[in-house]
Amino acid sequence: MAKKRILVSDPISDKGVELLSNHPDLEVDVNTGLSPEELIKIIPAYHGLIIRSQTKVTADVLAAATELKAVGRAGVGVDNVDRDSATNHGVIVMNTPTGNTISTAELAFTLMLSAARNIGPAHAEVLKGNFKAARKAYAGIELNEKRLAVIGMGRIGAEFAKRAQAFGMQVVAYDPFLTQARADQLKVELAASPDEALTGADVVTLHVPLTDDTRHIINTDRLALMNKGALIVNCARGGLIDEPALKAAIDSGHVAGCGLDVFEDEPPAADHILFAQEKHIAFTPHLGASTNEAQENVGIQVAEQLRDFLTTGEIRNAINMPSLDAGALQQIGPYLDLANSLGKFLAKLGPANPDSLRISYHGEIAEKDTALISRTALTGYLEAARPEGQVNIVNSPAVAHDMGLELVDSVINAKTEYSELIVAELTKDDKKFRVSGTIIGKSPRIVEIDRLFVDTNIKGHFLIVRNDDRPGIVGLVGSSLGEAGLNIANLSLARNKTAGDALNIIELDTAPGPEIIQSLSDAPGIISVTAVKI
Repeated sequence: MAKKRILVSDPISDKGVELLSNHPDLEVDVNTGLSPEELIKIIPAYHGLIIRSQTKVTADVLAAATELKAVGRAGVGVDNVDRDSATNHGVIVMNTPTGNTISTAELAFTLMLSAARNIGPAHAEVLKGNFKAARKAYAGIELNEKRLAVIGMGRIGAEFAKRAQAFGMQVVAYDPFLTQARADQLKVELAASPDEALTGADVVTLHVPLTDDTRHIINTDRLALMNKGALIVNCARGGLIDEPALKAAIDSGHVAGCGLDVFEDEPPAADHILFAQEKHIAFTPHLGASTNEAQENVGIQVAEQLRDFLTTGEIRNAINMPSLDAGALQQIGPYLDLANSLGKFLAKLGPANPDSLRISYHGEIAEKDTALISRTALTGYLEAARPEGQVNIVNSPAVAHDMGLELVDSVINAKTEYSELIVAELTKDDKKFRVSGTIIGKSPRIVEIDRLFVDTNIKGHFLIVRNDDRPGIVGLVGSSLGEAGLNIANLSLARNKTAGDALNIIELDTAPGPEIIQSLSDAPGIISVTAVKI
């Protein structure tokens, strides 16, 4: 098996590179400082790409990356990756959200303390010899019992809050994904909106990604909600703050100052509007992840994630598809194979140009995380229905959306013949066609086609023969296949007494040629013959 190639285009820790280089199935090239043109020229040779913030993974890069399976970002932010284009090209985008958690939380806390106590300006005056003058000029702000608003209560926000509580601060948090139970566990007050969190705040720290919804989340109106003399801390993304609005609030005296590690435009100009502030300020040059420990952690984590995905299929910290760790992969692996085959059977046997694909779960399987199983069924369907297109588990929802195909998940508690059952059903106008499968022992099996009970493998060469339900048809089919030199490996029969027809699922050792398919189709009593290879 040919080795998978990984390009490291931004510097990561030597241990991360070594981890990849030591794997027998991987080949690693470290080539940093590439221009966009240079990256586009060499990227077609690689299956994986590791970046930090310098490399821009644009639509043009992704279009050229014909073998690329995954991009790993050593860090949290993925602003430098065209995520929509990556998804459309079937490329997984991963980040390392935990590697720099502590370093970023510590820096944000340091900026808060520095701004509150005027550490930067006072330090500069001491170096100038103005020791006595600095003592009089730089009275600070005590943080004890001050109200802290944490906007974004993920890992970093939670670590900041923990440290603030140790300083005696009262913490209120806003995060649309924070539950009351989690807020209680963290011992913070849960706000229903950013405005509620910011009202009466003495200090505000930001820990959210930059999106259309969060851009300028701190603006003129929200600055006015804070207490007079408030401080703003930002180690997340520069565009979260309307910088002219912050400057106006500082000039008016309503806001005392700020501690910023990030800016809307980086690097900021030397005459940036906030740099003229003399008190309660602290600025750093995007150092959130810049500790020795964090640099090593994110380098090792991104290397591990790319290694595991390219060699075992394990998915961790993906931002454009469900994650799947090793334990979950082992647990639902057989269901993924089954779902893929269900989708492919549907593509060959169901109606063309359907309106929707519904995946239903019955029994014990319904208690598992089925998102990836449903996506796998959709991928199998699209792979078979559109063999000319490049469809995989990453881009299948986008491909389905472009086709106008709706994917529907449902959990049904109705009893079935099996302890668990997965049903994949296509709908076209008022017509429905379904295929069902289950796990028998450890073996995935197809157990129903169009509501007729069958029992067959999920992979192989199949002939699906629908015929009149009358004597002699099975013998006719068997004789014809024997004359063509095709050996039957397995045969499953199902009868529809109401309709007066029958279904033969014939598994063959080799694929049937077009001549035998045509010959059987022309035989009396045969309604349809479909070849399926899975």
